[in-house]
Amino acid sequence: MGKPAARDEQETLRIKLKHLQNDFELTREEYESTSRRYLDILVELKNKNEQLIDLQKNLEKLVASRTEQLEKTQQVLQQKSEELQVMIDCSPAMIFYKDSKGRYVRVNKAFAEFTGMPIKKIIGKTNDQVFKSADSGFVADDSTVISTGEAVVDQSVNVSTTRGERDLLVTKLPYHGDEGKTVGIVGFALDVTDHRQLEYEKSKVIKLESLGVLAGGIAHDFNNILTAILGNISLSQTMVEHEDEIFRRLKNAEDACLKAKDLTQQLLTFARGGTPVKKTTSLREMIKEITRFALSGSNVRSCFEIADDLKNVDVDEEQITQVINNLVLNAAQSMPEGGVINVNAGNVSLKKNNAFSLAPGDYIKISIADRGHGVSPEDLPHIFDPFFTTRESASGMGSATAWSIVKRHGGHITIESEPDNGSVFEIYLPTSSAGRSETKEAAGDNNSPALNILVMDDDEMVCDIAGHILTHLGHSAEFVYEGEEAVRLFGQAENNGKPFDLVILDLTIPGGMGGKQTVVRLREINPEVKALVSSGYSNDPVLTNHSRYGFDGVVTKPFNVDGLRKSMEAVIARR
Repeated sequence: MGKPAARDEQETLRIKLKHLQNDFELTREEYESTSRRYLDILVELKNKNEQLIDLQKNLEKLVASRTEQLEKTQQVLQQKSEELQVMIDCSPAMIFYKDSKGRYVRVNKAFAEFTGMPIKKIIGKTNDQVFKSADSGFVADDSTVISTGEAVVDQSVNVSTTRGERDLLVTKLPYHGDEGKTVGIVGFALDVTDHRQLEYEKSKVIKLESLGVLAGGIAHDFNNILTAILGNISLSQTMVEHEDEIFRRLKNAEDACLKAKDLTQQLLTFARGGTPVKKTTSLREMIKEITRFALSGSNVRSCFEIADDLKNVDVDEEQITQVINNLVLNAAQSMPEGGVINVNAGNVSLKKNNAFSLAPGDYIKISIADRGHGVSPEDLPHIFDPFFTTRESASGMGSATAWSIVKRHGGHITIESEPDNGSVFEIYLPTSSAGRSETKEAAGDNNSPALNILVMDDDEMVCDIAGHILTHLGHSAEFVYEGEEAVRLFGQAENNGKPFDLVILDLTIPGGMGGKQTVVRLREINPEVKALVSSGYSNDPVLTNHSRYGFDGVVTKPFNVDGLRKSMEAVIARR
């Protein structure tokens, strides 16, 4: 029963296959048409493929061209960027560009040199990362420009750099994007620290010139008056016993005159100055001696830390002594209840563009530190001004005189101070190129014979007291009031065989020939004449370097008996 069924299925399948075969049979026309269609498709595919190849080649050429154009554009942009950098680098002003977040995008060479950082390290950083500290307004200005779109012009800003505190004058302009929105800041800044310091120095010079006119106008007459007073006092002291009450009173009056003399001299030193007569000197022991002398009799002690290899300096010893003495006294007076003053000295090297605007090179630094009441921030800028003082009993000339002297030595002086934390004065003096320091000239003996002396001075009071002092010392004297008369009397004495053993010539004779011209005329008559120059201007070049002008010694006004005697003996001892 199963076999017939299987045969039926096979027959059915055969019939179906026959029908399928009949369905796929093509006529000749159909076959040729189909073949042509197939060939057309192949040709079309070939053409399309060739078109694609051409398009690919054109695309590659276009990409290469665009790439070349892009590279050229990038080169042009790079060149323009470099040209822009060169141009802004040529500017002495600092130029910078910041984005809206306050990050530096571009800066010039001047900006980098000011900060002490390479340009690459500045890019991407903010103010806090570039400067040690800066005024709050410096950052606030950025926000103002970004938010308002308005410029900030000539804003004064203080920043802290590797060179110390610096003052800047800053202008910031908004930088607008394509849509007109402020997207950054273009800024310009000038370091005006040195300029402001120069302006300060100029204003101080103007003050000094005015003060110099005043001081010069009164100093000559004032010193002559002091000479008469001091001379009479010292001469009167020789007439009474030391135990006498009168002697004590005279001594007090003499001390007062000497203080007036010192004040006058400080005023002249500060106002008129005078070229320092420098010689190579070691300050190592000199600093200690001056400090100890200044503190003698006080309740203030000194502590020294001075380098063993402290270099020599070219200084006027008298003037530098005055500087150290003034500063030590200031320090001591700031500690009325006693204490310790630390005096240090060492060698330092200053580089170019240092904080003090000094020439680069080797210096010695002297620091004088006290633990006194200190100076308020309001008073600190005026410490070196003439007559400025915070103490009622002070003249206000000590620090001012120190400033003037140090400046004339090519140095610098600074002060750091806080209320109730004491003060530190620092002095910088250039070191000497010479090797060894000079030694002081030995003084002559104290015994001198009776002398015949010619005195030239335009003030009768000075002539009067000088005559009494010289007589007291056992000498004889003749007096003239100006140079021509001195030359006439000197020549007459030479011709009569009774030459003068010594001449004392006042440096300045108003309306007449002074000592500098007179001594030249006298040496034409007698080249061996012994001559003392007398003046109240102890810093005048003639007094500080008297031998160059033909003098053998100096006697400064106002003088007393002992001062005149020592000056005369020093000259006569070299006969």
